[in-house]
Amino acid sequence: MNHLGPSMSHIAYYRVSTTDQSIEAQRAALAQGHRIDREFKDEGVSGAVLAADRPGFSALLDYIREGDVLHVYAVDRLGRDAIDVQSTIRALLAKGVTVEIRGLGQIAKGVGELIIAVLAQVADMERQRIRERTATGRELARATLAATGKTHRGKESLGRPAIGNAEAVRAWRTEHSASIRQTAEHFKLSESTVKRYCSTA
Repeated sequence: MNHLGPSMSHIAYYRVSTTDQSIEAQRAALAQGHRIDREFKDEGVSGAVLAADRPGFSALLDYIREGDVLHVYAVDRLGRDAIDVQSTIRALLAKGVTVEIRGLGQIAKGVGELIIAVLAQVADMERQRIRERTATGRELARATLAATGKTHRGKESLGRPAIGNAEAVRAWRTEHSASIRQTAEHFKLSESTVKRYCSTA
């Protein structure tokens, strides 16, 4: 429900992507030089979620009205990607809301929207570079593993290391006519792991 009254409100929006992160740094930064009348937040909500689909931001959109000022810590708080950031800001501006981003100042129609579009594209490019670096690392690991038997980081496999050796577990159990429990105790494995190894024989 929208708030009532003629005076404008200063509203802050915070988002952190994991539950072990805190919004306090964002709160402290936005409080400098501003009176914050109302806060909305999304904690533990991934940046991959559209802004309008986040519970906190959705409530903000229902509450905020013409003449209000929305304060955000960074441009990437306002959307999943460049397109979402731009559409979110345009929707707010269309409602008569002033958007103020820390370090950038107030965003208005025209030039302000252009600045946001460029910044959002830069943020997208950085995310793409991170994905490319991750993919390059995986390819290097595969190539090194094939050539030397170990990855470039010294690991013997690309995934998690295997617990025990399935063939050795099956052979020992057969040789000793051991039960699942006895085999698990001998190899210090869980009974479920032994069952899995033996079922793949």
